[in-house]
Amino acid sequence: MMASEQQSVLDPGDLDDPGPAPMARLRAALRARRRWLVPLLATLLLAQMAVAMVTTAVQQTPTVDEPVYVATATDYLHEHRLRYNPEHPPLGKLVVMAGVAVADPHYDPSYQGSQGQVGRHLLYASGNDPWRLMLWARLPMIALTLLFGLVVLAFAREILGAAAGLLALALYSFSPDVIAHGSLATLDVPAAGFVLTSAWLVWRARRRPRLYLPLAGVALGASVATKMSALPAIPVLMALAVVTVWHDRPQRLRRVLAASAVMAVTAVAVVWLSYLAVDPRLRFVPAEPVPAVHGLRGLMAGLMPFPRAYRDGMRVQFAFEDLPWQGFLFGHLYTGSRWYYLPAALLVKTPLGMLALWAAGAVAMTSVRRLRPAAPYVLLPPAVLLASAMTGSRDFGTRYAVFVPMFLAVGGASVLALRWRWSRPVSGALVLFVAVSSLRTFPFYLPYSNEAFGGPAKTHLRLHDSNVDWGQDLGRLADRLRERYPGERIWLVYKGSGVPSYYGIHAADPRKVPLGTVHGLLVVSDSWVAKARGGLAELIDSSRPIDDVGHSITIYRR
Repeated sequence: MMASEQQSVLDPGDLDDPGPAPMARLRAALRARRRWLVPLLATLLLAQMAVAMVTTAVQQTPTVDEPVYVATATDYLHEHRLRYNPEHPPLGKLVVMAGVAVADPHYDPSYQGSQGQVGRHLLYASGNDPWRLMLWARLPMIALTLLFGLVVLAFAREILGAAAGLLALALYSFSPDVIAHGSLATLDVPAAGFVLTSAWLVWRARRRPRLYLPLAGVALGASVATKMSALPAIPVLMALAVVTVWHDRPQRLRRVLAASAVMAVTAVAVVWLSYLAVDPRLRFVPAEPVPAVHGLRGLMAGLMPFPRAYRDGMRVQFAFEDLPWQGFLFGHLYTGSRWYYLPAALLVKTPLGMLALWAAGAVAMTSVRRLRPAAPYVLLPPAVLLASAMTGSRDFGTRYAVFVPMFLAVGGASVLALRWRWSRPVSGALVLFVAVSSLRTFPFYLPYSNEAFGGPAKTHLRLHDSNVDWGQDLGRLADRLRERYPGERIWLVYKGSGVPSYYGIHAADPRKVPLGTVHGLLVVSDSWVAKARGGLAELIDSSRPIDDVGHSITIYRR
């Protein structure tokens, strides 16, 4: 079919035809090619992302937070009760539950302990295979992350066309942060993705508000029913909904107020439904005490139009914010938080080509007249969410700002609107640079940093926790010790929720014995290296680094 079309376009008789028919046929042939080319390229981009995420999910042991979420999802499945992890609403864990249901783990609801202990008991002391259970728990999140890629494609395509859609999808699908956290049974990517989906639907509501504003409310409610950190998006997206239906006509005021109310009511309803899906009677018997929170924060939690379990979860989050957490940035260990931590961490952990496209895209959205109407929908939600996250007390990683690469994938594609002769080839070169940088880190996406900061092998010198070392490489450590260091004495300082002995690592804690008795291999998670003080610092300083595992664990010789 395509060959016959090409022959008709290139027919020698057409060369003498002064009319527009040959050009019309050429344009038709190009349109026909584009119809299958865009889906093909989109499929290839998402396929490589799926391979990266599934491979990562298969190879990584449980990270710090995952056992809690998986155990809570298992409790939902078997006991239908609101007991564990109240600081996060249920929806994300209900998604995890879909995979847990397939794995069908053995679960002992009578086990008593904290939510972290329940998670470890489920994975390592209940006769379950933690590799299999974790893979099934992660697969629904991987599927959801891929679906959000389609939202990125559609959003950018509606703003600027098919080429922009593909560029945006490329930025999204090669983002190391999105791949790293999209492959885990955690809540950061789904919460951010639902906010993105809501912003896109509000944008679409310009033409059909009665259809898309309720759907935007559903997506907004899904984000708030996944993580409470999405709450600041509610006023932003409600304001954008008002802008969407406002036409500077006083008689439309009732319509504007109705649009805002529809979104708010729908979002609140989704939160309630997520709790009702766990327990229709909304029984909340927390496994651990809920702290008392007073003052303005306590009043705010009490006034939220959500179930009691949600309000108590807010109180737990406020109590967490009051704890003296330690941060680590550019080699400096500190207690508390730094307002500039997240922008600095994003600068380290974002590919250089992506940073350039983000900046150019933001300029294009605010300076090119035809893009200005879309700019608030793409730039305002991540700006507000980032400003909110920067006020937090936990400087633990760019996962708290994973909405930035998701939204700015759409914004970065706007660079194609710049009227500059070299904009398209330069954009293509930058996307290629992003792809190469991302592929080179495979499959170690969590400790990624860009080339300006030395790549993944150097990230631990500048950042810690989920930026580098979140407990994901315990299985790889077991393989490395078995292959290269069989029979040697092992001293281990590990950060994570895994149980080393399950993987065949039989080690002692060097912090519990005199320094002079520690001989053999000293194995230390890089987050502990970053925070090392006192005896542990002396041990590390007097040892020789000989190996690293996954760019997150260092092996020393003593």
